[in-house]
Amino acid sequence: MSQRLHLVFGGELIDPQGTQFRNTDDIHIVGIFPNYQAAYDAWKAEAQRTVDSAHTRYFIAHLHRLRDEEAAASPTEELDVRN
Repeated sequence: MSQRLHLVFGGELIDPQGTQFRNTDDIHIVGIFPNYQAAYDAWKAEAQRTVDSAHTRYFIAHLHRLRDEEAAASPTEELDVRN
């Protein structure tokens, strides 16, 4: 069974109706969580903590959707480029 990891992050947006961050260096990484419920709880806590800041918004990213272990590797992944 694969893990379903979730990333919770947020920060100040340029426009509260959009999703573009004012300064990406200031993005707050709340953490990576092992399931959606834990991520949701962390997201909700941060959203409530920053409720007075209309330009601050938090998101949940479904990390498990970014990589399907059973799918073929991308051409760049197969190159095995190492720095």
